Amino acid sequence: MADSPVLTGILHIFVAFDWGDEIILDQAAQLVGAARHEFPRRRRTPTSFSYRPAPLRLPLEPIPVQLDGLEKTAAAAELTLFDFAAVSLALQVPFSLERERLLALAASLADPSALQRAARNVLEPLHRQLIAAIVDPAWTDDLSEEYFVFQLAPHSLDPECDAALLGGLVHLESGPISAQEIQEALKLRLSYSPDDLFLPDWAAAVLIDKECEETLEAIEFANLQLLEFRHIDTRLDDRLAAASRTIAPLKRRPLAFWRSHARPLRALGELKVEANALFERTENVLKLVGDPYLARVYRLLAQRFHLQTWEENIRRKLEVIEGVYQVVADQASHFRTEFLEIVVVLLILIEIVLALVRH
Repeated sequence: MADSPVLTGILHIFVAFDWGDEIILDQAAQLVGAARHEFPRRRRTPTSFSYRPAPLRLPLEPIPVQLDGLEKTAAAAELTLFDFAAVSLALQVPFSLERERLLALAASLADPSALQRAARNVLEPLHRQLIAAIVDPAWTDDLSEEYFVFQLAPHSLDPECDAALLGGLVHLESGPISAQEIQEALKLRLSYSPDDLFLPDWAAAVLIDKECEETLEAIEFANLQLLEFRHIDTRLDDRLAAASRTIAPLKRRPLAFWRSHARPLRALGELKVEANALFERTENVLKLVGDPYLARVYRLLAQRFHLQTWEENIRRKLEVIEGVYQVVADQASHFRTEFLEIVVVLLILIEIVLALVRH
């Protein structure tokens, strides 16, 4: 196959944010006129793959986007809102570039801070409009996940002949990369037919396909899941640190523990329930399991995003919380028992003294 001097396709940009603890979807739908969104499917996508509950999908006005090597364009935009308060802005930017300019575009995306700020500015009015439907709203500046997908038409590239170009795109690197890095970039790949290819990496992916809506949604959801795992992990760290600050003074003043044990116990118990609930809700919204093509797409992304490692870290911290909770509960019970024993001894001494005084 002869190389084409120009590559034409679509750059899909996914920017994910966390808006709080929960979005009440029915209320949000009434506030902004959004509709429930069912998981798209082709013949290769089983009916068992579906959102539970279905998120809201809200088409937005085209958003002006200026990217390196491209003229300023109005990118098609959609926002997806999930009940666990994660939202994902999806942008579509068409391109027609020579290979060197396409690699330069990819390299410019390695720093997504400008895109992140632009996405936040676009969504802030909508966030204010939906604030009544968000439980415990919180939108931090330093928590977002960006992912880029270069969609190309079938036969645009050959994985063997164009390995260096593919490696540069998924690594977001315009300069030469070593044969070892190219091999690493291309080691996880998936094809359903001879004409398509899915090649994911940590920051970006190449998708050679025509009809790929369900694949793009699987990518978008995996990016959201990574964001939520990071969010849960950060909250566990913060809340554990806060619990430690609460418990530490009690250890230095043991006699006060019987008065103050309720607060750290309540904080730890709420943290455990909250983290488990958020973790399970994130995991259960969309289950892509088994051997179908889309499940394999998700597994490749999970491997690239190290989702299993994030999950193990979260579960380990939940076990730590369980242990701390048990220690605090045992200490509270111990100090209460000691206090009651002291009271009983004092009462006995008072009775003895009174008996001696009477006689």
